[in-house]
Amino acid sequence: MLPNFTDLIKRPILFLALGFGSGLSPKAPGTFGTLAALPLFLLLMPLPLWLYSLFLLVSFVFGVFLCQRAADDLGVHDHPAIVWDEFVGLWLSLLPLIFFGFEWYWLLFGFALFRFFDILKPWPICWFDRHVHGGMGIMLDDVIAGIAAAIVLGLSMSVWG
Repeated sequence: MLPNFTDLIKRPILFLALGFGSGLSPKAPGTFGTLAALPLFLLLMPLPLWLYSLFLLVSFVFGVFLCQRAADDLGVHDHPAIVWDEFVGLWLSLLPLIFFGFEWYWLLFGFALFRFFDILKPWPICWFDRHVHGGMGIMLDDVIAGIAAAIVLGLSMSVWG
């Protein structure tokens, strides 16, 4: 059974894994989780590249543990309410904004690209989604979707930016 928001406050692991409650959305929890990650990106964006990259790495490693614990607590591997992986995937996909500069339309395009790759899961994302399990599997397909989105966003920004 999915916890309610009051339960999340009492269980910090679930509070983080469910994106501060954004994963509790009955429709499109991944999209709501990705939306919840946007303000955090805006706070992180001014960091130097090395520190932003370190934050991404720590968030990924922590996310493997966090998502595994949440999946165990919820009794479902990669429950749709677990959205920490969307947070990290989005932050990765928006990396080109740090290189090329911030514009709202690029932020929205990066968001849309990440959701596109995360929802459709083209190859090789689908392979990792099917074959890697546990916390690593929950995180890895979104990280690869974030990399794909970052590549497309970065190329788009370099051509049309």
